[in-house]
Amino acid sequence: MHSSAVFLIEFGAIILGLGLLGRLAGRLKFSPIPLYLLAGLAFGEGWLLPLGASEEFVAIGAEIGVILLLLMLGLEYTATDLVTNLKTQYPAGLVDAAFNALPGAVAALLLGWGPVAAVVLAGVTWISSSGVIAKVLGDLGRLGNRETPVVLSILVLEDLAMAVYLPIVTALLAGVGLAAGSVTLAVALGVAGLVLFLALRYGRLISRFVSSDDPEKLLLVVLGLTLLVAGVAQQLQVSAAVGAFLVGIALSGEVAEGAHHLLSPLRDLFAAVFFVFFGLHTDPASIPPVLLPALALALVTAATKIATGYWAARRAGISAKGRWRAGGTLVARGEFSIVIAGLAVSAGIEPSLGPLATAYVLILVVLGPLTARYTEPLATRLGRLSRRGPDAGAVAAPSPGAPPREELLDPVGDGPSGRVS
Repeated sequence: MHSSAVFLIEFGAIILGLGLLGRLAGRLKFSPIPLYLLAGLAFGEGWLLPLGASEEFVAIGAEIGVILLLLMLGLEYTATDLVTNLKTQYPAGLVDAAFNALPGAVAALLLGWGPVAAVVLAGVTWISSSGVIAKVLGDLGRLGNRETPVVLSILVLEDLAMAVYLPIVTALLAGVGLAAGSVTLAVALGVAGLVLFLALRYGRLISRFVSSDDPEKLLLVVLGLTLLVAGVAQQLQVSAAVGAFLVGIALSGEVAEGAHHLLSPLRDLFAAVFFVFFGLHTDPASIPPVLLPALALALVTAATKIATGYWAARRAGISAKGRWRAGGTLVARGEFSIVIAGLAVSAGIEPSLGPLATAYVLILVVLGPLTARYTEPLATRLGRLSRRGPDAGAVAAPSPGAPPREELLDPVGDGPSGRVS
């Protein structure tokens, strides 16, 4: 009875605190994600008031939060949209891997950690946080923007790449032979391919099966199906996030709209719990010794992510403003980076890798919402300043009948649109 009361007090205080922080962020017109993370850090290991009774429930809630974030993101697009984007954006995925995995691998080698740690840290710096980015896109009202399909394509390519990368890393860390590692990789690829095939081939049938006029039944069936697929995917060494995302794209029409409306409050609740959980498991005492290398790596890979998004959006014909927004949105790292680092820590590869990865992710998960919001305005302002000079007055006056400067700079509009026309 006593432990139950403590659990209710702790968890109630967490939810109330999140609500107050969310209201504060709303008044400041700022994403609440950094505040959620700092709150988790303040009440985590070795700090103000570590939680005990509610920790296990918060951990489960955090997993559900990531799954719901990816499900809601998947509901925004159909399976046809996904395949089209993957076919057109796969070069961006290759550029993303080269630009962002290489700095992590080089950093590990310079620190003398060896080739296995280099492969691990390459994954930590490569993968953007789908959960954080999905929340930021929703908070900033950009889900319908022209550049969002480009961002989504890169995230999907990264998540699907994890179906290949994680089995390889697991085999390297365990020191297993080539045969055992190949079997694990084949199973992972087969499961990911099967789920995608079902979403493409039988999406309408799945939507018909899930459809219901009763909101209660629709909520239960969609939520249950999503958790079931995510759990099976994770059990088979495939990302639960990939499974949840593919469930989202398999649903279409009125079912997708109804599920989106019903699940939005649950997504917001459990997503907030996820960010708090991340902070709760970060020991503040482990951060200072690795803060400088983590900060340097964070700055380098923030720049490479912005460059990746800019290049991919430019290739898709997006305007200059949309390119900067795409790049700034991709900066945040989060759940996958922590999972990858955790595998290495459990294997005892390098004691400093865990704290470095934690500090690195904490920096970028706080910096990511800021770059998503301010990269484009800052780039626009700097561009205007660079065009000004001693002869700015002469340049500023257009000839009669000439189109405005903004039309010349931004040939593609920035308004909401599911696709680039």
